[in-house]
Amino acid sequence: MEKKKIVIVGALGMDFHLFNRKFRNNEDYEVVAFTYAGEQNVGTTSKNERIYPYELAGDMYPDGIPMYPEIMLESLIRKYKIDLVYLAYSDLSAKHVVYLGQRTQSAGAEYVLPNPDDTMIKADVPVTSVCAVRTGCGKSQVSTKLVDILTEKGLKVISIREPMPYGDLRKQVSMRFASEEDLIKHNCTVEEREEYEQYIEKGHVIYSGVDYAAILKDVMKENPDVIHFDGGNNEIPFYKPDLFITLVDPLRVGHETEYYPGQINLRRANVVVINKENTAKKEDIEKLLKSVKEMNPKAEIIHSNSVVEVENPDIVRE
Repeated sequence: MEKKKIVIVGALGMDFHLFNRKFRNNEDYEVVAFTYAGEQNVGTTSKNERIYPYELAGDMYPDGIPMYPEIMLESLIRKYKIDLVYLAYSDLSAKHVVYLGQRTQSAGAEYVLPNPDDTMIKADVPVTSVCAVRTGCGKSQVSTKLVDILTEKGLKVISIREPMPYGDLRKQVSMRFASEEDLIKHNCTVEEREEYEQYIEKGHVIYSGVDYAAILKDVMKENPDVIHFDGGNNEIPFYKPDLFITLVDPLRVGHETEYYPGQINLRRANVVVINKENTAKKEDIEKLLKSVKEMNPKAEIIHSNSVVEVENPDIVRE
């Protein structure tokens, strides 16, 4: 059977994870290229990193897999006679998802939204996840609070963060962060530090990287009682959660249905947290609550405030 030729449209995150889970060493497919969306912080990476290296891609790809700007999608489809284009990044408006689909189909390829069950890895210990319907809902504060609560109950929790692989991918297969020295060792960007430091400061351990099966193996060597997945943007979990928590935002009512793949998180959640209620209008909270109940009537709903505090408030000027 002739191999299906694939382009994966992404932003250096779920796209790599999708490849690792579904296409690596799969002789039914040939992944010809990744495309990347520069507006999702990818534009800060250097040009010599625009390849998914052989060491990660596997023996089917001795030269690695090239990455191209998303603007080249149609030309790639036509040049390489691409059969399937997989969408594999997050926080996209429904309008933009359709826009990418029409670009794909007009160039002659089939457009595919991956099945979340194809990318979720099953762990041997319970997994909690905190995801959202949009970026900026307050996942980090909920994630660290959840890890604090579980730790206080005597459970050993290891957290795993969705990747931000801006450096040499070969050196970022599986990274462990438990100290300032680890942040320096892995040449973390300011953005990465913002995510990892809040765990480190509380004495927690957090992993990130490129290969989430390899990360899971490393995590399991530490004998955790629970693994916590801290999602990025509004991405779906990389691991199959036993407790699936999704945040929604009353300051952006309607976004819970309008952004991909956030609605998947909402519909699959065991628990929905309506965050930022202290800064939202009552009528917006009520509208959002109605929307949540319509899409996921079985979910437990938690009402939450998001309070901003700063050290030395006297030095803050208006």
